[in-house]
Amino acid sequence: MMEPTVTMPPERVRRTPARRPEPPRETVRFPVLAVVFVCAACGLVYELELVALASYLIGDSVTQASVVLSVMVFAMGVGSLLAKRLRCRAAVGFGLVEAGLALVGGCSAMVLYAAFAWLGESRYVLVAFSLAIGVLIGAEIPLLMSLIQRAGRPGRTGRKAPLGEEDDAAGTVADLFAADYVGALVGGLAFPFLLLPWLGQLTGALVTGAVNAVAGGGLVLWVFRRDLTARSRALLVAVNVSVLAVLATATVLVDDFEQAARRAVYGERVRVAVHTELQEVVVTGGREGPPDLFLDGRLRVAGRDEYRYHEALVHPAMNGAYADVLIVGGGDGMAAREVLRYPGVRSLTVVELDPGVVRLARTDPALATLNAQAFRDRRVRVVHADAFHWLRGATDRVQERYDVVISDLPDPGITPSTKLYSEEFYGLVAQVLTPSGRFAVHAGSVADRPRTYWTVDATLRAAGFATRPYSASGRTPGFSAGPDRADRTSGTDRGPGDWGFLLAVPGSRPPALGLAPDAPRLRSLGEGTLEAAARRAERGRGSAPPPPSTLVHPRYGG
Repeated sequence: MMEPTVTMPPERVRRTPARRPEPPRETVRFPVLAVVFVCAACGLVYELELVALASYLIGDSVTQASVVLSVMVFAMGVGSLLAKRLRCRAAVGFGLVEAGLALVGGCSAMVLYAAFAWLGESRYVLVAFSLAIGVLIGAEIPLLMSLIQRAGRPGRTGRKAPLGEEDDAAGTVADLFAADYVGALVGGLAFPFLLLPWLGQLTGALVTGAVNAVAGGGLVLWVFRRDLTARSRALLVAVNVSVLAVLATATVLVDDFEQAARRAVYGERVRVAVHTELQEVVVTGGREGPPDLFLDGRLRVAGRDEYRYHEALVHPAMNGAYADVLIVGGGDGMAAREVLRYPGVRSLTVVELDPGVVRLARTDPALATLNAQAFRDRRVRVVHADAFHWLRGATDRVQERYDVVISDLPDPGITPSTKLYSEEFYGLVAQVLTPSGRFAVHAGSVADRPRTYWTVDATLRAAGFATRPYSASGRTPGFSAGPDRADRTSGTDRGPGDWGFLLAVPGSRPPALGLAPDAPRLRSLGEGTLEAAARRAERGRGSAPPPPSTLVHPRYGG
Protein backbone atom coordinates (compact mmCIF):
# COMPACT_ATOMS: atom_id res chain seq x y z
CA MET A 1 0.00 0.00 0.00
CA MET A 2 1.43 3.18 -1.01
CA GLU A 3 1.91 5.87 1.58
CA PRO A 4 0.10 9.05 0.76
CA THR A 5 2.21 11.73 -0.55
CA VAL A 6 2.07 14.85 1.56
CA THR A 7 2.40 17.96 -0.42
CA MET A 8 3.92 20.71 1.64
CA PRO A 9 2.62 24.20 0.94
CA PRO A 10 5.19 26.41 -0.70
CA GLU A 11 6.96 28.83 1.62
CA ARG A 12 5.71 32.30 1.55
CA VAL A 13 8.24 34.57 -0.02
CA ARG A 14 8.44 37.86 1.81
CA ARG A 15 8.68 40.56 -0.75
CA THR A 16 10.24 43.84 0.33
CA PRO A 17 8.92 46.79 -1.64
CA ALA A 18 11.57 48.16 -3.90
CA ARG A 19 12.94 51.42 -2.51
CA ARG A 20 12.64 54.36 -4.82
CA PRO A 21 16.08 55.36 -5.98
CA GLU A 22 17.60 58.46 -4.50
CA PRO A 23 17.96 61.36 -6.88
CA PRO A 24 21.44 61.70 -8.35
CA ARG A 25 23.71 64.15 -6.65
CA GLU A 26 23.77 66.44 -9.68
CA THR A 27 19.97 66.62 -9.58
CA VAL A 28 20.10 67.67 -5.93
CA ARG A 29 22.99 70.08 -6.29
CA PHE A 30 21.22 72.71 -8.38
CA PRO A 31 18.26 73.32 -6.02
CA VAL A 32 20.63 73.29 -3.05
CA LEU A 33 22.84 75.93 -4.65
CA ALA A 34 19.77 78.00 -5.54
CA VAL A 35 18.61 77.93 -1.92
CA VAL A 36 22.12 78.78 -0.71
CA PHE A 37 21.99 81.80 -3.03
CA VAL A 38 18.62 82.94 -1.65
CA CYS A 39 19.51 82.32 1.99
CA ALA A 40 22.82 84.17 1.66
CA ALA A 41 21.01 87.16 0.18
CA CYS A 42 18.50 87.09 3.05
CA GLY A 43 21.27 86.78 5.63
CA LEU A 44 23.09 89.84 4.36
CA VAL A 45 19.84 91.81 4.29
CA TYR A 46 19.31 90.99 8.00
CA GLU A 47 22.84 92.14 8.70
CA LEU A 48 22.43 95.43 6.83
CA GLU A 49 19.02 96.00 8.43
CA LEU A 50 20.60 95.79 11.88
CA VAL A 51 23.45 98.12 10.92
CA ALA A 52 21.15 100.71 9.33
CA LEU A 53 18.55 100.70 12.08
CA ALA A 54 21.16 100.71 14.85
CA SER A 55 22.92 103.69 13.26
CA TYR A 56 19.60 105.52 13.09
CA LEU A 57 18.49 104.63 16.64
CA ILE A 58 21.81 104.71 18.48
CA GLY A 59 24.08 106.87 16.30
CA ASP A 60 27.71 106.56 15.14
CA SER A 61 27.35 104.18 12.22
CA VAL A 62 30.99 103.02 12.36
CA THR A 63 30.61 101.77 15.92
CA GLN A 64 27.29 100.09 15.26
CA ALA A 65 28.54 98.43 12.07
CA SER A 66 31.62 97.17 13.92
CA VAL A 67 29.50 95.73 16.73
CA VAL A 68 27.06 93.98 14.38
CA LEU A 69 29.70 92.58 12.03
CA SER A 70 32.13 91.38 14.68
CA VAL A 71 29.45 89.78 16.85
CA MET A 72 27.78 88.17 13.84
CA VAL A 73 31.01 86.69 12.43
CA PHE A 74 31.89 85.30 15.86
CA ALA A 75 28.41 83.82 16.17
CA MET A 76 28.70 82.22 12.72
CA GLY A 77 31.70 80.28 13.97
CA VAL A 78 29.72 79.13 16.98
CA GLY A 79 26.83 78.12 14.73
CA SER A 80 29.13 76.04 12.52
CA LEU A 81 30.36 74.13 15.56
CA LEU A 82 26.85 73.59 16.89
CA ALA A 83 25.73 72.28 13.49
CA LYS A 84 27.95 69.23 13.97
CA ARG A 85 25.39 67.89 16.45
CA LEU A 86 22.66 68.05 13.80
CA ARG A 87 24.50 66.30 10.98
CA CYS A 88 22.86 62.95 11.76
CA ARG A 89 19.49 64.63 11.10
CA ALA A 90 20.68 67.23 8.64
CA ALA A 91 17.42 67.62 6.72
CA VAL A 92 15.13 68.39 9.65
CA GLY A 93 17.92 70.39 11.28
CA PHE A 94 18.34 72.61 8.24
CA GLY A 95 14.60 73.11 7.95
CA LEU A 96 14.32 74.23 11.59
CA VAL A 97 17.40 76.47 11.28
CA GLU A 98 15.92 78.28 8.28
CA ALA A 99 12.54 78.67 9.96
CA GLY A 100 14.24 80.12 13.02
CA LEU A 101 16.38 82.43 10.91
CA ALA A 102 13.34 83.66 8.99
CA LEU A 103 11.47 84.42 12.22
CA VAL A 104 14.39 86.04 14.08
CA GLY A 105 15.75 87.96 11.10
CA GLY A 106 12.37 89.02 9.81
CA CYS A 107 11.22 90.38 13.17
CA SER A 108 14.58 91.86 14.20
CA ALA A 109 13.92 95.37 12.88
CA MET A 110 10.51 95.63 14.57
CA VAL A 111 11.79 94.38 17.91
CA LEU A 112 14.82 96.67 17.81
CA TYR A 113 12.63 99.67 17.01
CA ALA A 114 10.15 98.70 19.74
CA ALA A 115 12.95 98.43 22.30
CA PHE A 116 14.14 101.92 21.41
CA ALA A 117 10.65 103.44 21.38
CA TRP A 118 9.28 101.98 24.61
CA LEU A 119 12.35 100.97 26.63
CA GLY A 120 14.69 103.76 25.57
CA GLU A 121 17.63 101.40 25.05
CA SER A 122 18.38 99.05 22.17
CA ARG A 123 22.10 98.21 22.39
CA TYR A 124 21.56 94.92 24.21
CA VAL A 125 18.78 93.96 21.82
CA LEU A 126 21.12 94.72 18.91
CA VAL A 127 23.81 92.41 20.29
CA ALA A 128 21.28 89.66 21.04
CA PHE A 129 19.91 89.68 17.50
CA SER A 130 23.41 89.79 16.01
CA LEU A 131 24.31 86.70 18.04
CA ALA A 132 21.14 84.79 17.18
CA ILE A 133 21.23 85.57 13.46
CA GLY A 134 24.95 84.81 13.27
CA VAL A 135 24.54 81.39 14.96
CA LEU A 136 21.73 80.43 12.58
CA ILE A 137 23.60 81.61 9.48
CA GLY A 138 26.72 79.75 10.60
CA ALA A 139 24.79 76.47 10.85
CA GLU A 140 23.52 76.61 7.26
CA ILE A 141 26.57 75.60 5.20
CA PRO A 142 27.66 72.57 7.32
CA LEU A 143 24.14 71.14 7.19
CA LEU A 144 23.79 71.75 3.47
CA MET A 145 27.21 70.23 2.88
CA SER A 146 26.09 67.12 4.71
CA LEU A 147 22.87 66.92 2.71
CA ILE A 148 24.41 67.41 -0.71
CA GLN A 149 27.16 64.85 -0.07
CA ARG A 150 24.68 62.25 1.17
CA ALA A 151 22.69 62.45 -2.06
CA GLY A 152 23.58 59.32 -4.04
CA ARG A 153 26.03 58.04 -1.40
CA PRO A 154 26.65 54.24 -1.54
CA GLY A 155 25.34 53.62 1.95
CA ARG A 156 21.93 54.71 0.78
CA THR A 157 21.64 52.88 -2.54
CA GLY A 158 23.85 49.85 -2.01
CA ARG A 159 26.06 50.63 -4.93
CA LYS A 160 29.78 50.93 -4.82
CA ALA A 161 31.06 54.45 -4.95
CA PRO A 162 32.82 55.26 -8.19
CA LEU A 163 36.44 56.13 -8.00
CA GLY A 164 36.90 59.77 -7.13
CA GLU A 165 33.36 60.35 -5.80
CA GLU A 166 34.65 60.57 -2.26
CA ASP A 167 37.08 63.25 -3.36
CA ASP A 168 34.39 65.58 -4.68
CA ALA A 169 34.00 67.34 -1.32
CA ALA A 170 36.31 70.16 -2.37
CA GLY A 171 34.22 70.86 -5.46
CA THR A 172 31.03 70.80 -3.42
CA VAL A 173 32.45 73.27 -0.92
CA ALA A 174 33.56 75.54 -3.75
CA ASP A 175 30.08 75.49 -5.29
CA LEU A 176 28.38 76.18 -1.97
CA PHE A 177 30.60 79.10 -1.10
CA ALA A 178 30.37 80.52 -4.63
CA ALA A 179 26.57 80.51 -4.39
CA ASP A 180 26.81 81.97 -0.87
CA TYR A 181 29.05 84.86 -1.93
CA VAL A 182 27.05 85.68 -5.06
CA GLY A 183 23.85 85.63 -3.00
CA ALA A 184 25.44 87.99 -0.49
CA LEU A 185 26.29 90.36 -3.35
CA VAL A 186 22.70 90.38 -4.56
CA GLY A 187 21.35 90.89 -1.04
CA GLY A 188 23.79 93.70 -0.41
CA LEU A 189 22.67 95.51 -3.57
CA ALA A 190 18.97 94.77 -3.12
CA PHE A 191 18.87 96.28 0.36
CA PRO A 192 19.69 99.94 -0.48
CA PHE A 193 18.30 100.00 -4.03
CA LEU A 194 15.12 97.91 -3.73
CA LEU A 195 14.04 97.04 -0.21
CA LEU A 196 14.64 100.38 1.51
CA PRO A 197 13.10 102.63 -1.19
CA TRP A 198 10.11 100.38 -1.89
CA LEU A 199 9.33 98.69 1.42
CA GLY A 200 11.21 100.49 4.17
CA GLN A 201 13.23 98.92 6.95
CA LEU A 202 10.48 97.14 8.86
CA THR A 203 8.47 95.71 5.96
CA GLY A 204 11.67 94.91 4.07
CA ALA A 205 12.92 92.71 6.91
CA LEU A 206 9.55 90.92 7.21
CA VAL A 207 9.36 90.19 3.48
CA THR A 208 12.94 88.95 3.52
CA GLY A 209 12.04 86.57 6.35
CA ALA A 210 9.12 85.18 4.37
CA VAL A 211 11.35 84.54 1.34
CA ASN A 212 13.88 82.85 3.63
CA ALA A 213 11.23 80.56 5.15
CA VAL A 214 9.78 79.54 1.78
CA ALA A 215 13.22 78.79 0.30
CA GLY A 216 14.54 76.79 3.26
CA GLY A 217 11.33 74.91 3.98
CA GLY A 218 10.66 74.18 0.31
CA LEU A 219 14.11 72.66 -0.20
CA VAL A 220 13.81 70.25 2.71
CA LEU A 221 10.16 69.28 2.22
CA TRP A 222 10.59 68.66 -1.51
CA VAL A 223 14.16 67.70 -2.40
CA PHE A 224 15.05 65.93 0.86
CA ARG A 225 11.62 64.62 1.80
CA ARG A 226 12.91 61.01 1.82
CA ASP A 227 15.19 61.92 4.72
CA LEU A 228 12.22 62.95 6.85
CA THR A 229 10.01 60.77 8.99
CA ALA A 230 6.29 61.47 8.99
CA ARG A 231 6.63 63.20 12.35
CA SER A 232 9.54 65.35 11.16
CA ARG A 233 7.64 66.32 8.04
CA ALA A 234 4.60 67.35 10.05
CA LEU A 235 6.80 69.32 12.44
CA LEU A 236 8.50 71.26 9.64
CA VAL A 237 5.20 72.03 7.93
CA ALA A 238 3.70 73.30 11.20
CA VAL A 239 6.76 75.38 12.07
CA ASN A 240 7.03 77.00 8.64
CA VAL A 241 3.32 77.77 8.45
CA SER A 242 3.51 79.34 11.91
CA VAL A 243 6.52 81.46 10.95
CA LEU A 244 4.86 82.65 7.75
CA ALA A 245 1.68 83.45 9.68
CA VAL A 246 3.63 85.54 12.20
CA LEU A 247 5.48 87.40 9.45
CA ALA A 248 2.30 88.01 7.46
CA THR A 249 0.47 89.30 10.52
CA ALA A 250 3.35 91.61 11.38
CA THR A 251 3.40 92.91 7.79
CA VAL A 252 -0.30 93.74 7.96
CA LEU A 253 0.13 95.54 11.30
CA VAL A 254 3.45 97.25 10.51
CA ASP A 255 1.92 100.64 9.70
CA ASP A 256 -0.05 100.74 12.96
CA PHE A 257 3.05 99.61 14.84
CA GLU A 258 5.20 102.29 13.24
CA GLN A 259 2.70 105.01 14.09
CA ALA A 260 2.46 103.86 17.72
CA ALA A 261 6.26 103.65 18.04
CA ARG A 262 6.65 107.07 16.43
CA ARG A 263 4.22 108.56 18.97
CA ALA A 264 6.21 106.90 21.75
CA VAL A 265 9.41 108.53 20.45
CA TYR A 266 8.17 111.95 19.32
CA GLY A 267 5.04 112.39 21.39
CA GLU A 268 1.45 112.87 20.31
CA ARG A 269 2.13 115.97 18.21
CA VAL A 270 3.51 114.17 15.13
CA ARG A 271 2.12 115.95 12.08
CA VAL A 272 4.37 114.92 9.19
CA ALA A 273 6.49 111.80 8.87
CA VAL A 274 8.21 110.99 5.57
CA HIS A 275 11.04 108.73 4.51
CA THR A 276 13.26 110.44 1.98
CA GLU A 277 15.92 108.58 0.04
CA LEU A 278 18.40 109.38 2.80
CA GLN A 279 16.62 109.62 6.15
CA GLU A 280 13.40 109.83 8.11
CA VAL A 281 12.02 113.36 8.47
CA VAL A 282 9.43 114.07 11.17
CA VAL A 283 7.70 117.37 11.92
CA THR A 284 5.80 117.77 15.18
CA GLY A 285 3.63 120.65 16.34
CA GLY A 286 2.91 123.57 14.08
CA ARG A 287 -0.81 123.94 14.76
CA GLU A 288 -0.85 125.31 18.30
CA GLY A 289 2.82 126.26 18.51
CA PRO A 290 6.09 126.40 16.55
CA PRO A 291 7.11 123.15 14.80
CA ASP A 292 9.99 120.86 15.69
CA LEU A 293 11.97 119.13 12.94
CA PHE A 294 13.58 115.72 13.51
CA LEU A 295 16.06 114.12 11.11
CA ASP A 296 16.62 110.40 11.72
CA GLY A 297 15.32 110.73 15.24
CA ARG A 298 17.52 113.70 16.15
CA LEU A 299 15.90 117.02 16.94
CA ARG A 300 17.40 119.38 14.36
CA VAL A 301 15.15 122.44 14.76
CA ALA A 302 13.27 123.32 17.95
CA GLY A 303 10.75 125.93 16.93
CA ARG A 304 10.67 127.62 20.33
CA ASP A 305 14.30 128.71 20.35
CA GLU A 306 15.90 127.86 17.02
CA TYR A 307 16.48 131.60 16.56
CA ARG A 308 19.15 131.48 19.30
CA TYR A 309 21.10 128.89 17.36
CA HIS A 310 20.71 130.43 13.91
CA GLU A 311 21.33 134.02 14.98
CA ALA A 312 24.54 132.98 16.74
CA LEU A 313 25.65 130.92 13.74
CA VAL A 314 24.98 133.47 11.00
CA HIS A 315 25.26 137.07 12.20
CA PRO A 316 28.85 137.16 13.55
CA ALA A 317 29.99 135.91 10.12
CA MET A 318 28.15 138.77 8.38
CA ASN A 319 30.36 141.42 10.00
CA GLY A 320 32.13 142.48 6.80
CA ALA A 321 31.56 141.97 3.09
CA TYR A 322 28.69 139.57 2.46
CA ALA A 323 27.57 139.92 -1.14
CA ASP A 324 27.95 136.21 -1.93
CA VAL A 325 27.18 133.65 0.76
CA LEU A 326 27.42 129.85 0.84
CA ILE A 327 25.57 127.65 3.36
CA VAL A 328 26.65 124.02 3.70
CA GLY A 329 23.67 122.06 4.99
CA GLY A 330 20.81 124.17 6.25
CA GLY A 331 18.08 122.45 4.25
CA ASP A 332 15.51 123.61 6.80
CA GLY A 333 15.96 127.20 5.53
CA MET A 334 16.48 128.82 8.96
CA ALA A 335 20.09 129.89 8.34
CA ALA A 336 19.06 131.17 4.90
CA ARG A 337 16.34 133.23 6.57
CA GLU A 338 18.93 135.01 8.73
CA VAL A 339 21.27 135.65 5.78
CA LEU A 340 18.49 137.11 3.67
CA ARG A 341 17.71 139.69 6.35
CA TYR A 342 20.68 141.64 4.94
CA PRO A 343 19.55 143.55 1.84
CA GLY A 344 23.11 143.72 0.53
CA VAL A 345 23.23 139.96 -0.07
CA ARG A 346 23.53 139.42 -3.81
CA SER A 347 23.46 135.61 -3.97
CA LEU A 348 22.97 132.76 -1.51
CA THR A 349 23.92 129.19 -2.41
CA VAL A 350 22.60 126.37 -0.19
CA VAL A 351 24.28 122.98 -0.64
CA GLU A 352 21.94 120.39 0.91
CA LEU A 353 22.31 116.67 0.28
CA ASP A 354 18.69 115.65 0.91
CA PRO A 355 16.13 117.14 -1.51
CA GLY A 356 13.33 115.87 0.73
CA VAL A 357 14.27 118.25 3.55
CA VAL A 358 14.26 121.27 1.24
CA ARG A 359 10.99 120.16 -0.31
CA LEU A 360 9.37 119.92 3.12
CA ALA A 361 10.82 123.29 4.17
CA ARG A 362 9.26 124.82 1.06
CA THR A 363 5.83 123.21 1.26
CA ASP A 364 5.02 122.57 4.91
CA PRO A 365 3.09 125.64 6.11
CA ALA A 366 4.58 125.68 9.61
CA LEU A 367 8.18 125.23 8.46
CA ALA A 368 7.78 127.67 5.58
CA THR A 369 6.43 130.26 8.02
CA LEU A 370 9.30 129.64 10.42
CA ASN A 371 11.94 130.07 7.71
CA ALA A 372 10.11 133.12 6.29
CA GLN A 373 9.71 131.46 2.89
CA ALA A 374 13.47 131.67 2.41
CA PHE A 375 13.59 129.28 -0.53
CA ARG A 376 11.19 131.45 -2.52
CA ASP A 377 13.70 134.31 -2.58
CA ARG A 378 15.18 134.86 -6.05
CA ARG A 379 18.67 135.27 -4.61
CA VAL A 380 18.68 131.67 -3.33
CA ARG A 381 20.16 128.82 -5.35
CA VAL A 382 19.78 125.29 -3.92
CA VAL A 383 22.27 122.60 -4.91
CA HIS A 384 21.48 118.98 -3.99
CA ALA A 385 24.90 117.39 -3.72
CA ASP A 386 27.45 116.05 -1.30
CA ALA A 387 29.14 119.21 -0.04
CA PHE A 388 32.63 117.69 -0.09
CA HIS A 389 32.47 116.65 -3.74
CA TRP A 390 30.67 119.82 -4.77
CA LEU A 391 33.37 121.97 -3.20
CA ARG A 392 36.07 119.99 -4.98
CA GLY A 393 34.46 121.00 -8.25
CA ALA A 394 33.87 124.56 -7.09
CA THR A 395 37.58 125.10 -6.48
CA ASP A 396 38.12 124.67 -10.23
CA ARG A 397 35.51 127.32 -11.06
CA VAL A 398 37.09 130.72 -10.59
CA GLN A 399 33.71 132.44 -10.31
CA GLU A 400 32.77 130.30 -7.29
CA ARG A 401 34.12 132.57 -4.55
CA TYR A 402 32.24 133.57 -1.44
CA ASP A 403 32.51 136.32 1.13
CA VAL A 404 30.87 134.16 3.82
CA VAL A 405 30.65 130.37 4.22
CA ILE A 406 28.37 128.96 6.92
CA SER A 407 28.55 125.31 8.01
CA ASP A 408 25.11 124.41 9.37
CA LEU A 409 25.67 120.69 9.88
CA PRO A 410 24.94 118.05 12.52
CA ASP A 411 27.62 117.43 15.11
CA PRO A 412 30.77 115.67 13.84
CA GLY A 413 30.03 112.72 16.13
CA ILE A 414 27.55 111.52 13.51
CA THR A 415 29.71 109.49 11.15
CA PRO A 416 28.29 110.76 7.81
CA SER A 417 29.16 114.31 8.94
CA THR A 418 32.71 113.54 10.00
CA LYS A 419 34.32 114.19 6.60
CA LEU A 420 32.69 117.65 6.58
CA TYR A 421 34.64 118.43 9.77
CA SER A 422 37.96 117.24 8.39
CA GLU A 423 41.11 119.20 7.57
CA GLU A 424 40.67 118.33 3.91
CA PHE A 425 37.15 119.77 3.82
CA TYR A 426 38.24 122.97 5.52
CA GLY A 427 41.05 123.23 2.98
CA LEU A 428 38.44 123.17 0.21
CA VAL A 429 36.46 125.89 1.99
CA ALA A 430 39.59 128.05 2.19
CA GLN A 431 39.95 127.86 -1.58
CA VAL A 432 36.44 129.22 -2.26
CA LEU A 433 36.65 132.03 0.31
CA THR A 434 37.64 135.51 -0.78
CA PRO A 435 40.84 136.84 0.89
CA SER A 436 38.75 138.71 3.47
CA GLY A 437 36.10 136.00 3.75
CA ARG A 438 34.74 134.52 6.98
CA PHE A 439 33.79 130.95 7.83
CA ALA A 440 31.25 130.10 10.61
CA VAL A 441 31.12 126.52 11.89
CA HIS A 442 28.68 124.80 14.22
CA ALA A 443 30.97 122.56 16.29
CA GLY A 444 28.75 120.93 18.91
CA SER A 445 28.38 121.60 22.61
CA VAL A 446 31.29 123.32 24.36
CA ALA A 447 30.18 122.25 27.85
CA ASP A 448 29.05 118.67 27.19
CA ARG A 449 31.43 117.60 24.42
CA PRO A 450 34.52 119.77 24.87
CA ARG A 451 36.95 117.41 23.18
CA THR A 452 34.85 117.30 20.02
CA TYR A 453 34.50 121.08 20.02
CA TRP A 454 38.22 121.77 20.45
CA THR A 455 39.07 119.10 17.87
CA VAL A 456 37.07 121.15 15.35
CA ASP A 457 39.06 124.20 16.43
CA ALA A 458 42.38 122.36 16.00
CA THR A 459 41.28 121.07 12.60
CA LEU A 460 40.41 124.56 11.37
CA ARG A 461 43.80 125.82 12.53
CA ALA A 462 45.57 122.95 10.77
CA ALA A 463 43.77 123.95 7.55
CA GLY A 464 45.19 127.47 7.76
CA PHE A 465 42.43 129.33 9.61
CA ALA A 466 42.61 131.56 12.66
CA THR A 467 39.62 130.97 14.90
CA ARG A 468 37.45 132.73 17.47
CA PRO A 469 35.46 130.36 19.73
CA TYR A 470 32.07 131.37 21.13
CA SER A 471 28.87 129.69 22.26
CA ALA A 472 25.17 130.32 22.70
CA SER A 473 23.23 129.17 25.73
CA GLY A 474 19.60 128.92 26.73
CA ARG A 475 18.70 126.05 24.42
CA THR A 476 15.48 124.11 24.86
CA PRO A 477 15.85 120.88 26.91
CA GLY A 478 16.26 117.96 24.56
CA PHE A 479 17.39 120.06 21.57
CA SER A 480 20.07 118.02 19.86
CA ALA A 481 21.37 119.29 16.57
CA GLY A 482 23.78 116.36 16.61
CA PRO A 483 23.87 112.86 18.04
CA ASP A 484 22.93 113.94 21.56
CA ARG A 485 19.80 112.15 22.70
CA ALA A 486 17.21 113.02 25.29
CA ASP A 487 17.44 110.80 28.37
CA ARG A 488 14.23 108.84 27.87
CA THR A 489 15.22 106.06 30.26
CA SER A 490 14.94 108.35 33.27
CA GLY A 491 11.80 110.05 32.05
CA THR A 492 13.52 113.39 31.53
CA ASP A 493 14.30 115.41 28.43
CA ARG A 494 17.83 116.36 29.32
CA GLY A 495 19.99 117.51 26.42
CA PRO A 496 23.17 119.58 25.99
CA GLY A 497 22.85 123.06 27.42
CA ASP A 498 24.63 125.11 24.75
CA TRP A 499 25.66 125.35 21.13
CA GLY A 500 29.31 125.86 20.28
CA PHE A 501 30.50 127.84 17.25
CA LEU A 502 33.80 128.86 15.69
CA LEU A 503 34.32 131.96 13.53
CA ALA A 504 37.34 131.43 11.28
CA VAL A 505 39.29 133.52 8.76
CA PRO A 506 42.28 132.63 6.57
CA GLY A 507 45.61 133.56 8.12
CA SER A 508 47.01 133.75 11.62
CA ARG A 509 45.11 136.69 13.12
CA PRO A 510 41.82 135.73 14.86
CA PRO A 511 38.74 137.56 13.57
CA ALA A 512 36.90 140.19 15.54
CA LEU A 513 33.71 138.89 17.10
CA GLY A 514 30.95 141.42 16.54
CA LEU A 515 27.92 142.38 14.50
CA ALA A 516 27.74 144.25 11.22
CA PRO A 517 26.78 147.95 11.42
CA ASP A 518 23.70 147.21 9.33
CA ALA A 519 22.77 144.07 11.25
CA PRO A 520 19.01 143.65 11.71
CA ARG A 521 17.44 143.71 15.12
CA LEU A 522 18.17 140.40 16.86
CA ARG A 523 16.33 138.73 19.71
CA SER A 524 19.27 136.91 21.29
CA LEU A 525 22.50 138.67 20.25
CA GLY A 526 24.24 141.93 21.07
CA GLU A 527 27.83 143.13 21.40
CA GLY A 528 27.84 142.34 25.11
CA THR A 529 26.26 138.94 24.46
CA LEU A 530 28.98 137.96 22.02
CA GLU A 531 31.78 139.02 24.35
CA ALA A 532 30.29 136.91 27.14
CA ALA A 533 29.85 134.02 24.69
CA ALA A 534 33.51 134.18 23.72
CA ARG A 535 34.69 134.24 27.34
CA ARG A 536 32.41 131.32 28.20
CA ALA A 537 33.82 129.21 25.39
CA GLU A 538 37.46 130.08 26.13
CA ARG A 539 37.10 128.82 29.69
CA GLY A 540 36.79 125.30 28.33
CA ARG A 541 40.03 125.38 26.34
CA GLY A 542 42.57 122.84 27.59
CA SER A 543 46.26 123.34 28.02
CA ALA A 544 47.17 121.08 25.08
CA PRO A 545 45.06 121.22 21.90
CA PRO A 546 43.87 117.87 20.53
CA PRO A 547 45.20 116.67 17.18
CA PRO A 548 43.26 117.68 14.04
CA SER A 549 40.85 115.34 12.33
CA THR A 550 41.55 114.13 8.78
CA LEU A 551 39.81 111.82 6.34
CA VAL A 552 42.19 108.96 7.08
CA HIS A 553 42.28 109.63 10.80
CA PRO A 554 38.90 110.94 12.04
CA ARG A 555 39.10 111.91 15.70
CA TYR A 556 35.49 112.61 16.59
CA GLY A 557 33.72 110.26 18.95
CA GLY A 558 30.03 109.37 18.85
